[in-house]
Amino acid sequence: MKQRLHWFAMHGVIRAVAGWSARRGDPQARLLADPQVRADPVAFYEELRAQGPVIRSRAGYLTVDHAVAHELLRSDDFRVITLGANLPAPLRWLERRTRDDLLHPLRPPSLLAVEPPEHTRYRKTVSSVFTTRAVAALRDRVEDTADGLLDGLAAGPGVVDVVERYCGQLPVAVIGDILGVPDADRPKILEFGELAAPSLDIGLSWPQYQQVQHGIAGFTRWLADHLRQLRAHPGEDLMSELIAVSDNGERLTETELQGIAGLVLAAGFETTVNLLGNGIRLLLNHPDQLAILADDPSLWSGAVEEILRLESPVQLSARVARRDTDVAGTPVRAGEMVVIYLAAANRDPSVFDDPHRFDVTRANAGKHLAFSGGRHFCLGAALARAEGEVGLRRFFTHFPDVQLAGLGNRRPTRVLRGWAELPVSLGSSASGHPNPRFAQTL
Repeated sequence: MKQRLHWFAMHGVIRAVAGWSARRGDPQARLLADPQVRADPVAFYEELRAQGPVIRSRAGYLTVDHAVAHELLRSDDFRVITLGANLPAPLRWLERRTRDDLLHPLRPPSLLAVEPPEHTRYRKTVSSVFTTRAVAALRDRVEDTADGLLDGLAAGPGVVDVVERYCGQLPVAVIGDILGVPDADRPKILEFGELAAPSLDIGLSWPQYQQVQHGIAGFTRWLADHLRQLRAHPGEDLMSELIAVSDNGERLTETELQGIAGLVLAAGFETTVNLLGNGIRLLLNHPDQLAILADDPSLWSGAVEEILRLESPVQLSARVARRDTDVAGTPVRAGEMVVIYLAAANRDPSVFDDPHRFDVTRANAGKHLAFSGGRHFCLGAALARAEGEVGLRRFFTHFPDVQLAGLGNRRPTRVLRGWAELPVSLGSSASGHPNPRFAQTL
């Protein structure tokens, strides 16, 4: 009963109201509940863009404007949103009375849900371990892991679900190595991540909510045991270093350590799965762009930026006004929320020429906001970029004749965008022998 009441407060009422409001044209409700928006978000981007830089909705405001989004992500007049904080007072009271004590990405001490001074302290602790040098040193590990997975694909059937067999396996193997996750536990992490992925969404159905709770509960229990094991038997991994730093330096509480470690682990693979899947699908849909990369492999890093821009793994963010303020000429009161439509801002024609065109040579693709911005800029951006570049380049090197073998299925999430299934035919060259055009810089 307690769990059902929590769902009602956090999702049930919102789900019902969103459905009613979407039918009446409310933009934020349509984002949540309109099947046409899910089917064709690009048309919705442009519909919203025509309404101005800041759009009023029933639950607050919405922006698709790149300049406004850029400013909001950096503004001290706004804070990140926390789970349930912007519900109407009666629902907020019920949500707090019925919530559990499990980890959640939108609940403190998650880095996504706190502001300075806590955010500064937590980020400093993680940054002391995940240094630029440490991430750079991981590139060889990414390459070796990718090659091992691709050799395994070459030895198997010619048609595979590339999300299950590669896009999911590469980032969980890499982050598992980084954070000392035993090989035997990695399938669990993938399972928990898949179950909990909709946890960033609101308006979940009761079955979706139960699935999320199952995933979060399993992950919370596993993580607590994993940290105990590493504390008793530290290894040469960054999670063991993070535990040592938290025990001897910053003195994080066990809850803080679990919240930070859990987010680093989950974020370390969940969005990268989407980056790889989105990238493979885009490149297979645009063989002309794949041919450009084959002729000039130095363009791969820019291609990853273009994939991040055009198919942002994280579609949405939100900020809440700390005080009465003004956003692009629109008054916003303290406590009001602004939804930042990152995916639409990344296709703003005032920043990106012909913004819906996929162009691996686009000079300013790196101006995208896929990694957020300001003090909440993604800590794992460098690692994600390396995994995207290496993972995609190696995939098309091993399988230069790969083709789509079906339409695939999108993930049923709104905040995260990626593929749940993407069948491909590896082609006649699926032997592990590299295509010399792609391989010239390997």
